[in-house]
Amino acid sequence: MSEADTARTDATYRLLVEAVIDYAIFLLDTEGLVASWNRGAHCLTGHTAEEIIGTSFAEFYTEEDRRLGRPEVMLETARQGGRAEAEGWRLRKDGTRFWAHAVLDAVHDDAGRLIGFAKITRDMTKRHEAEVALRESERRFRLLVQGVTDYAIFMLDPEGRVIDWNTGAQRIKGYAAQEIIGQHFSRFYTEEDRATGLPRRALEQAATTGRFESEGWRVRKDGRYFWASVVIDAVRDENGVLVGFAKVTRDITERHEAQRANDEIREQMAQLQRLEALGQLTAGIAHNFSNLIQIIQSGIRLANALAGGNDQLKRILADMAAATQQRAGLTEHLLAFSQHHPAEPELVDVASQIREVADLVSRSLRGNIRVQLNLDDDLWPIRVDTTQFELALLNVALNARDAMPDGGQLAISARNVTLNDGSDGISGRAVSIHLRDSGVGIPRGVLGRVLEPFFTTKPRGEGTGLGLSQAYGFAEQAGGTLRIQSTPGQGTEVTFLLPAVSEHDATDAASPVAVSGLAGSTGG
Repeated sequence: MSEADTARTDATYRLLVEAVIDYAIFLLDTEGLVASWNRGAHCLTGHTAEEIIGTSFAEFYTEEDRRLGRPEVMLETARQGGRAEAEGWRLRKDGTRFWAHAVLDAVHDDAGRLIGFAKITRDMTKRHEAEVALRESERRFRLLVQGVTDYAIFMLDPEGRVIDWNTGAQRIKGYAAQEIIGQHFSRFYTEEDRATGLPRRALEQAATTGRFESEGWRVRKDGRYFWASVVIDAVRDENGVLVGFAKVTRDITERHEAQRANDEIREQMAQLQRLEALGQLTAGIAHNFSNLIQIIQSGIRLANALAGGNDQLKRILADMAAATQQRAGLTEHLLAFSQHHPAEPELVDVASQIREVADLVSRSLRGNIRVQLNLDDDLWPIRVDTTQFELALLNVALNARDAMPDGGQLAISARNVTLNDGSDGISGRAVSIHLRDSGVGIPRGVLGRVLEPFFTTKPRGEGTGLGLSQAYGFAEQAGGTLRIQSTPGQGTEVTFLLPAVSEHDATDAASPVAVSGLAGSTGG
């Protein structure tokens, strides 16, 4: 190439470099002194060529960077490696700062000797500020998320593995971040939910519709259950590609338990209303039935007087008398439930009465059912109808027997209690009697109806449905109450809570004449 061509090429390159105004493009000598200066450098720094050529490029660095020797490090890096690149604050002529992206390339002649450096600098202040603002926003958001302790907020990858974990998640679920990150979120679900594939279906729905929301039992690290409100949102990038899921979980166990308690109270109130209505209806039927039986019994007695020596007629009348007597017992059951039975209360030794009933029940039970007694010493006496008390205990015990077809244990216990809160309308001294079996239990949907007369879970012809209703009626008529707790597969417990007599009456009850059921009671 001729000198003229070389000159023209140099001129073209110079014009090109001078025309660039978005980049500062200039040369440094081997010591870092500015040897050339383009219009872009002027626009970027504010220095004219006359002002800056011959000065060190370190003038553009901040005082802190110069003190740390960063300009010299930049030169040495380019000198040794042929290139150096960095970002940082640089100074304009007026002292203002801008964020610069700088590249420094070593320049060699045809013989390979270093003759200087080419430096290109670009103002990246706006991008840097945007990045700083984004990082600050992310920092504040992370602080916000980490500061939330009432909600578990964390991220899942597309497969459901935990990739982020906040303070609330640690508080609610019990896992520290290092314990759970990388683990699958299904470990928070119960075994039953995992077996039915609920975690997988939750992610599939969130991925398909964008959101999954539900409530249910979840498991803490220590194995305890809590009732959770769960929301899972799909997270997608700017191209719509699924990158994971955001999961928010809240522990609402207290609210759930309160709601369940309210539901149970409403059900109990409804049950009491049904029982009251049934009691009124039963009382009317029982009274009418009792009047009818009395008429029949009177007719039977009159017919017996007129039968003379007719043995066949006497046998027929005897069968009729036995049948009416059985129906009279049914009437007694109905009246006890409706609390219209004319009770004959007397002081009763609870322990003696329970032992008599337990002995009677033991003789009627199959050999594979055991009766266990656990009676506190010095049980307070109660004032009840002895016959109805015995019948109530028998009815519950026989129900327990029928609930243990494969054998089991009937535990009968009694203890003195003092009630101060007036629960169930009882306060002061009371005797609590418990009959617990190890039988099949009662389903929750049925438990609310077992006190209704004629309601039974037994096969047709094997139960009247009056046993528990009689026991309930007896307890209410005695001024107490009856409670039933049952778990399917784990058995049933029936509790009589009966008011005890006052201490003065209890002293009188020590006399063998005054207390029913005591050994040696002869009535005089």
